Amino acid sequence: MPQFVYTAMNARGKEMKGKINAASEEAAIADLKAKGLFPTSIKAAAAAATKKKKGGGMNMALGPIVVKKKDLTVFTRQLAILLDAGLPLIRSLRTLEKQSKNASLKIVLGQTADTVEGGATFAESLAQNPKSFDKLYLNMVRAGEASGAMEIILDRLASFMEKASKIAGKVKSAMIYPIVILSLATLALIGMMIFIVPNFAKIFQDLLGPKEPLPAITQGLIFVSKTLVSGWYYYVGGVVSIFVIYKIIVSFKMGKWGRDWVVYNMPIFGDLVSKTAISRFGRTLGTLMSSGVPVLGALAIVRETSGNEVVATAIQKVHDAVRDGDGISKPLGDTKIFPDMVISMVEVGEETGKLPEMLNKIADTYDEEVDNAVSALTSLIEPLMIVLLAGVVGTIVIALFMPLTTIITKLAV
Repeated sequence: MPQFVYTAMNARGKEMKGKINAASEEAAIADLKAKGLFPTSIKAAAAAATKKKKGGGMNMALGPIVVKKKDLTVFTRQLAILLDAGLPLIRSLRTLEKQSKNASLKIVLGQTADTVEGGATFAESLAQNPKSFDKLYLNMVRAGEASGAMEIILDRLASFMEKASKIAGKVKSAMIYPIVILSLATLALIGMMIFIVPNFAKIFQDLLGPKEPLPAITQGLIFVSKTLVSGWYYYVGGVVSIFVIYKIIVSFKMGKWGRDWVVYNMPIFGDLVSKTAISRFGRTLGTLMSSGVPVLGALAIVRETSGNEVVATAIQKVHDAVRDGDGISKPLGDTKIFPDMVISMVEVGEETGKLPEMLNKIADTYDEEVDNAVSALTSLIEPLMIVLLAGVVGTIVIALFMPLTTIITKLAV
């Protein structure tokens, strides 16, 4: 009897790993459920051995093979088209392997086709490369194999990846502009402090002498300039220390939660982050459930792919409540991070039996909200940058020209 390696959640939400003998994957899942376990991953032991034998998708020279999201999306769409046209899976994989101009994707497709030819399922073959195919992808493929509608699931998965990439691109574009402007402004200010302010300080010392006190704002500017020139390593050490401390803090779960809570509640940017998280939640959960993934398994995947520890913690609470027999809408509302409109739509979806469709509608709605938030943020950032830079430059100019008025007055007398 075949042996299967599984990962499952017990009644308390603890992750369990082990092996089980069963006639098929479906029988193994049924046996695990009968024992009170909720499987999130299951594969034949033979496939796991094949994975180890083949190196688990490793390039010995470069490490784990990683296929970029953009290339993976195109591959998924093309594979869906070929399968829909009636081509067998192995032939479709070999065709895409020949056509691919991406070295990493070509290697992955070759390994996948070889493993499928060896008797493993498509999902088991893809699991050889966990850096390229995450749990969301693997569970969608596994659902497609179970339902016999692989081309439909892959098409749905490709659409999901395209929309997720589009939203991520918009958020990144909104963040890049202020980062670039602030970086350039910081470099310009450092240049002024190092090369211009010391020259003015020398002029003030020569013309006013040591007995004439400089304005406090000018003294402060000259002090910063001197310490930056002679003690620059203190500034560098301070920045490095802050970075190291930050990395240590976020290496702990509580530190990650604290960082994400600050980002989630941050003025201006927090609204964009929360809308993006809600959109991702609705799209991921809706896509998984409409593809046949059980709700507990779907919630576990959504939790891991949320990208925000605050949202992940909230989804874990929803997962635990659903496991104990509750619906989704009430525990979702108890988390206090999802708007009332989202809770109401989820509740209607549960009552009508159309929860996946309602979740996708939520995602579509919040995709538009993200578009609007990005536009509003972009239009707001520009005047804020102008005011901020004008304030900093104006302060420097005032600090440098206040002593000049004294010098001009003395010369006039």
